[in-house]
Amino acid sequence: MSLQFNFPSNLTSEKFISKLSDKVDIEVVSRQYTLKTYYDSFDWRLYKNNITCEFNRSKSESVLLIRDIENNLVIASTELKEVPKFSKQFHSEEIYNLLAPLLEMRALLPMCNLDYEKLDLNVLNKDKKTLLRLMIEDHELLNNRVILLPVKGYEKTTERIISVITTKLELTATNKSLLGSTLKLQGRKPNDYSSKININLDPDMRADIAIKYIYSHLLKAIKDNEQGAIADIDSEFLHDFRVAVRRTRAGLSQFKGVIPDKMSAHYADFFSWLGQITSPTRDLDVYLLNFASYKKSLPLSIRDDLDPLYDFLLLKQQKAQKELAKKLSSIQYLSILSEWKDYLKEQAPIKPTEPNANLTIEQFANSRLLKSYQRILKQGNKINEKSPSEALHDLRKSCKKLRYLMEFFQSLYPENSVKHFITNLKGLQEVLGNFQDYAVQENTLKLFSEEMLNKKISANTFLAMGVLIQNLDGLKEKARKDFSVKFQTFSHIDNQLTFKRLLTIKE
Repeated sequence: MSLQFNFPSNLTSEKFISKLSDKVDIEVVSRQYTLKTYYDSFDWRLYKNNITCEFNRSKSESVLLIRDIENNLVIASTELKEVPKFSKQFHSEEIYNLLAPLLEMRALLPMCNLDYEKLDLNVLNKDKKTLLRLMIEDHELLNNRVILLPVKGYEKTTERIISVITTKLELTATNKSLLGSTLKLQGRKPNDYSSKININLDPDMRADIAIKYIYSHLLKAIKDNEQGAIADIDSEFLHDFRVAVRRTRAGLSQFKGVIPDKMSAHYADFFSWLGQITSPTRDLDVYLLNFASYKKSLPLSIRDDLDPLYDFLLLKQQKAQKELAKKLSSIQYLSILSEWKDYLKEQAPIKPTEPNANLTIEQFANSRLLKSYQRILKQGNKINEKSPSEALHDLRKSCKKLRYLMEFFQSLYPENSVKHFITNLKGLQEVLGNFQDYAVQENTLKLFSEEMLNKKISANTFLAMGVLIQNLDGLKEKARKDFSVKFQTFSHIDNQLTFKRLLTIKE
């Protein structure tokens, strides 16, 4: 039974109260201006998990409500003065347990506001005892709604009022959240940002036109995350910024003969520079994000000895972040990115001279994907237990390029087949990524320990760091052993045949 009802568009709050008063004894308890602010992460993690987070502020109260999107019912609530930036900052254990697994490292951000007048009413009996509470939201730009708040023991009154307001006053039951309507008023919609690539390509589109379309999609992702990365709102802004930069670099290295080589080389240098200037901050972000797991990997007796490392990392991250913010606000960055945007908007030539520009994007994609796949097979088959770390690192880079190509071109192929192949590729990437990450973290922590020697750090901290470095070395060696199994699965003859069939290439 729904307890929320929308007013017809011609019914005001005053008329509603007047008409309802003819049927029952109504008491107006309060009228107050209220501001409702919907919160979510930048990438809509709460919405994607079917919940909304709204913060309602008025003169008498400020309360945060977590609602189920399907029925708009309150799952959890807490009174607070301000909404914390991160889930770990909530004092309410119930709210923390709901939000932390979904938000992880992402900040809670205000997505949209809705102001309205809130009227609290009571339905009374002859003895002036409250039988039912009602809350009217009187909106200026949306249809008003009333929410019924039943009083235990007086269920029949609730049923009677529902009958009156639906049959006599023509209100309609609703379980719909106001989030979608509020966003629409502000020119937005839920899920209007995602870090995932979703590019729909016509298979017959000319390659040079399609490639510019892909680059434009990536440029939008860069610009979407730019200010969040500069302001350091949360670590994922810089992460998504860097992923869009890496994808662009992959395109510039893989899409040969489509746009002029001179143009590709010029912008390849720029995006390489972007990768370099964002690396120090991102690396330190990762160490800070991993710090809890670092401590957990140590014996309980020495975990707290590692805390000075966190303070050291945080200071370095803050310094690196300031430097990065300057560079992402510099004339060099802004002017070249603007030039890139203008180039992507230029109309394609009627008769392009680049050798691959006149291919259809399907033809070009088939060729590039096959070459990239064959390169991985060739590199992987040469690797054995005695191969240097660089060989695994090079294979990891090749896998990443193929992954990006698959993401760029996925709309050209059967969805289930592409997802199956990407899943296999992810498995190989994961073990290679783990090997690389553990190796880099091990070496970097050694450098950090040397840097910390002159900072009057306790010897116990260095001992704890030593144990951590040993742990990382063990994990690195395990990842190396896991590689052969993952690669055998990835390179199995059945998977090779499936991949070629995916590209419509005949044996």
